[in-house]
Amino acid sequence: MTTQTCTQLLPAWQSFYVMVGSAAAAVIAIQFVVITLIANLRRSVPAEALSAFATPTVVQLGSALLLSAIMSAPWPSLCSVAIALALFGLGGLVYKATVIYRARRQTYYQPERADWIWYALLPGIAYVTIAIAAMSLWSYPCPALFATATGALALLLIGIHNAWDTVIHIVVVRLPSEE
Repeated sequence: MTTQTCTQLLPAWQSFYVMVGSAAAAVIAIQFVVITLIANLRRSVPAEALSAFATPTVVQLGSALLLSAIMSAPWPSLCSVAIALALFGLGGLVYKATVIYRARRQTYYQPERADWIWYALLPGIAYVTIAIAAMSLWSYPCPALFATATGALALLLIGIHNAWDTVIHIVVVRLPSEE
């Protein structure tokens, strides 16, 4: 691949990544409001539970935002993009291992199967997809770019789901009864 290939392929994705990054930033802001509401509850949530469930949601949304920035940057070559994506994907996998450890260690909430799927498995698949796309970018640039976009959109949608899950948990399960 040449530099010309990079300058031809990446601009076609610019508006997609602007949309994903903007949506991720907006949902991050909403998640901060949710965390503020949690802080105002009479029943406090332990830091271990927040680091196991609330923080990963913000990180997933932040990852979608970061990935959008990576893919919107004016890279000199696809090799540079591939290195950035590989580091991103591998870093995400390391973080997912940390999240699993924290979720297993905290005692405030017993995760259900759906929690493991949405907080560990699906984000892990998104990060693996991005890491594989990074390794494929040089040989198969178009499929790799679609796989990267799929990973970015997956991180955004998983983050939205998990933010909504947090709100529902607060309202339905943990909201103190009004007396």
